[in-house]
Amino acid sequence: MCRGLESLPITCLERAKELKALFGSLLQKSDHIGQSKKSDKQSLNVDEPLKWTESFENLLSSQNGLCLFRAFLVSEFSEENIAFYLACEDYRATKPSKLCAKAKKIFNEFIASDAPREVNLDHETKAITKKNMEQPSQLCFDLAQAKIYTLMEKDCYPRFLKSSTYLELSRKAKTG
Repeated sequence: MCRGLESLPITCLERAKELKALFGSLLQKSDHIGQSKKSDKQSLNVDEPLKWTESFENLLSSQNGLCLFRAFLVSEFSEENIAFYLACEDYRATKPSKLCAKAKKIFNEFIASDAPREVNLDHETKAITKKNMEQPSQLCFDLAQAKIYTLMEKDCYPRFLKSSTYLELSRKAKTG
């Protein structure tokens, strides 16, 4: 297994496998469109993939879309982008007493020049973020997160929408 897959939470990997199986059954049998053999928790609204083309935000706000997009990024060896984005989202909800420790962890994992999952940020953004680390607040990663969001939106998201899995799924959803 590649290093990227190992870093994913097991629940996301399991969910990606479930989604792949669900999507596969939808693609094989068009009469299954609109139905689901799974529980409500695992069900897939067949119109859901079509909404993902409307905006990157729609994709990220969908639990199924986020898991499938994350699995796609793993396959492209760029999963650190969504991991950083989600870490920043989680960081915003952190209690003030834990901000400093969590900020250091995120910085060391994703932004530092020797970070194991370094994201692609320009020198100026890294410098601003490093300065923000002197007195961490819920907003100290906002600039870096916005840059990575834009990178994913402009680069990874269009490739995801052109991926064979997504194209086949959306084609079946449209014709179903």
